[in-house]
Amino acid sequence: MLAVRPVPLAQGVPMTQALVDGCVLSANYALIALGITLIFSIMNLLNFAHGQMLMIGGFMVYYVYGVFHLPFALGLLAAALVLGLIGAGFERFLFRRVLRVATREENSMLLAVGTALLLENVALFLFGEKQRGVPETVSGVVQFAGAFLPYQRLEVFLVALVLILGLLYFVQYTRPGRAMRALAQDRDAARLMGVNVDRTAMMGFAIGAGLAGLAGGLLVTVQGVNAGIGTDISIKAFIMIMIGGAGVVGGAILGAVVLGFAESIGYAYLPGSLTYLLIFLALILFLVIRPRGIMGHPWG
Repeated sequence: MLAVRPVPLAQGVPMTQALVDGCVLSANYALIALGITLIFSIMNLLNFAHGQMLMIGGFMVYYVYGVFHLPFALGLLAAALVLGLIGAGFERFLFRRVLRVATREENSMLLAVGTALLLENVALFLFGEKQRGVPETVSGVVQFAGAFLPYQRLEVFLVALVLILGLLYFVQYTRPGRAMRALAQDRDAARLMGVNVDRTAMMGFAIGAGLAGLAGGLLVTVQGVNAGIGTDISIKAFIMIMIGGAGVVGGAILGAVVLGFAESIGYAYLPGSLTYLLIFLALILFLVIRPRGIMGHPWG
């Protein structure tokens, strides 16, 4: 599985290192999980292309910052805008009609899988299979309590945290955010209350896709990007929302924290292949006991 690998633990290094790495992973994963949760809650649609959108965001930052040497912030902005436009286009010209006329949920699921394959093959055609990386935006390492944290990962953590808080504020306190929450709770009631359902759904899909682009732009600075990472990222996103509960913002964040710390501690103390074997086994047992996740509602 693709991961932002923790700083390797030397013998005698305390658990603090694994916990620090878990915090960084959790913030990045929360950004990914929130994007896919936003789309699912508004449209009742699993965006199978979420990982591929993250991958394209990584390539956007690679070219803007790594190749053309423009500011890193401009690369992140380009990633968010391009993926937002892709998300809006997918909703407007693909998913809107299918969700409106389809009589079975499998139709929208197959379309979502098709968009994932489309983006992945376009990326392979345009960028090839080569792994790409970018120079550090900031250098140095901070050490505390026996743990080492590169400034680059600290920057990624802080930017992800700011974006998460900004999204939560937007959804909770702004008029468009309240419209999206109303749409997530009851589409027909939201329409009767004057919410422009089509525009709000397109905006939600665009924001979710833009978050994927931002997450990809952040991750490319610490692990690089290639055209094949999308599927692994999508699987991790699904794990997070299954843990926390599909369509629940708080559940997405909780799922990201659980997966981030499980992955960090696992990679620190267990063989790499064993870590995700245990995570999948634990996930299966958890879903048998609580199928709707920790914060999921019993009605869906």
